[in-house]
Amino acid sequence: MTRVSVFSSPLLLGFDHMERMIERAAKSGGEGYPPYNIEQTGEDGLRITLAVAGFAMSDLTITLEDNQLVIRGRQADDKDRLYLHRGIAARQFQRAFVLADGIQVTGAHLANGLLHIELLRPRPQPQVRQIQINAGDGSDDGQIGVDR
Repeated sequence: MTRVSVFSSPLLLGFDHMERMIERAAKSGGEGYPPYNIEQTGEDGLRITLAVAGFAMSDLTITLEDNQLVIRGRQADDKDRLYLHRGIAARQFQRAFVLADGIQVTGAHLANGLLHIELLRPRPQPQVRQIQINAGDGSDDGQIGVDR
């Protein structure tokens, strides 16, 4: 069975990277731990907050891999403790968010078991560009006249 993509339309040129981003987001969307919130913090600001109780700053890493924000947590088991009941698991996690082009990570901080990651979504400036039309002499050299 052949899969038909929304982005296969000849009117949507150069959007194949969007399809790959959507597929990446769908793959990482099934994770449930740790829970998180995404909130708007102003006209251009966003904040991702992850509940990471029990994790120290040294247990957490945040990386930006292409347009993918990846948060990883790894706790070491304390071998010196003897638990009678262990309801708080010391487990590792990886949570990924696909960011749109232009979104910038401006900072992160850990407070009261919550990891806050600040993002800035700059407003795109409209761009209008005049395309030069060249007169043809009948030969097609494959070049298109574009103002640069």
